[in-house]
Amino acid sequence: TYAPKLILLDISDINCIQDVAKEILNCYGCVDILINNASMKVKGAVQSMSLELDKKIMDANYFGPITLTKAILPNMISRRTGQIVLINSIQGKIGIPFRAAYAASKHAAVGFFDCLRAEMEEYDISIGTVNPTFICSYHSQRAPGNWEASIWK
Repeated sequence: TYAPKLILLDISDINCIQDVAKEILNCYGCVDILINNASMKVKGAVQSMSLELDKKIMDANYFGPITLTKAILPNMISRRTGQIVLINSIQGKIGIPFRAAYAASKHAAVGFFDCLRAEMEEYDISIGTVNPTFICSYHSQRAPGNWEASIWK
């Protein structure tokens, strides 16, 4: 057994993910199970959301999990074992009004992990996706002109 180690990671900061993955592999040698369970969403009409915000949502919900997965995957492939799970959202399967960027990021993640599942079969690496329905999570009320306050974390 290993003593727990706290490693902070901002999944939307793509540039730090490789370093964090290296730190984890250096500390423990391998990752048996990777559970991607981070998310960011915002509620609003498409025309009122900036492209900057769309990119921030995509970084957190799509590029973050795939970057971390790609960083850990070579170790799993070399050992020919491992499990990777994406905790996603039902909105990765269906879209609803006022959640376009969120739904798009979740659709993209499902597509990526579905393809990865097929590719990893030959290495005996299990890839799973979980798409729960709506959940209650932390939310701060949006202040006028402050889109960051409308983000669900």
